Amino acid sequence: MDKNRSYALIAFAALSQPIRLDVFRLLIRAGHDGMAAGEIGTALDVRQNTLSSNLSILLNAGLVRNERQGRSIRYFADMDGLRRLLGFLLRDCCGGREDLCKPLIDEIACAC
Repeated sequence: MDKNRSYALIAFAALSQPIRLDVFRLLIRAGHDGMAAGEIGTALDVRQNTLSSNLSILLNAGLVRNERQGRSIRYFADMDGLRRLLGFLLRDCCGGREDLCKPLIDEIACAC
């Protein structure tokens, strides 16, 4: 199986669960500041043990990264992982016709 296809399948499987999708979207909104696990749990009203296992799945899927800061761990959306997933989806976009793909790519890139 193609390596990029395998990555996409793992990423989609990770995002197919509602809590994980909510966590990923929350971390995208948090941007470069990221969030501590406790902050994520509070924001989404998710118990710590449930959140921990879901964060682990997102980490293994390459969609989230973490960084130890003192006694806590901060989580961030892994933008390289997101870029890889979007690249896989858009690789053959519109048969290579830039005029058809550009509006979609502009919307994804938040070019309003």
